[in-house]
Amino acid sequence: MRLDFEALGAAEAYRWVIATVTPRPIAWVSTRSAAGIDNLAPFSFFQVVCDAPPTLMISIGNRPDGGEKDTLRNLRERGELVIQLVSMAQADAMNATSAALPHGSSEFAHCGIEAVPAERVDVARVAGAAVAFECRLASILPYPAEAPNHHIVFAEVLFAHIDDAVLADGRHVDPARLDVIGRLGGAGYATTRDVFALKRPG
Repeated sequence: MRLDFEALGAAEAYRWVIATVTPRPIAWVSTRSAAGIDNLAPFSFFQVVCDAPPTLMISIGNRPDGGEKDTLRNLRERGELVIQLVSMAQADAMNATSAALPHGSSEFAHCGIEAVPAERVDVARVAGAAVAFECRLASILPYPAEAPNHHIVFAEVLFAHIDDAVLADGRHVDPARLDVIGRLGGAGYATTRDVFALKRPG
């Protein structure tokens, strides 16, 4: 099969990209509005982009009506966030937070997800998350520039919470214990339990 992306419609291009660029880790992002409302939403356009300083990237698409999502609004207002990784045990809770709630609603409250305070930022975090990165906003890049339908968020990691239960030792995480999920195409997901190792050439 050969695909000319310049000839594809937006929906078809999206379908092929998300079905092939897999698995994609999921950023379960908590933010707080200027009014003090805690928001929690998952994003699968997510990756590490830099280690010095440690920086994560999330691409936040617009709402179907073209408006900005609460996560992006809150980042503009307060410049702080917590990025949680999602375990298999939290898959249903994460999926519930992807619902399109009215502006100003709290997914923590709506979905019954326990929250605890972060330490370095004034944002709630998911109590049961095995890994949570407390971050400050580094920059927001509208894309594409001429007619933005996504905003690429760069978040600098300030502090991390890693559950001792997922550690193999004092310096390493056990992927099987971590058991995070990644997004495939459509409604599919994968886990980190199927692991193999390759030694880099010298």
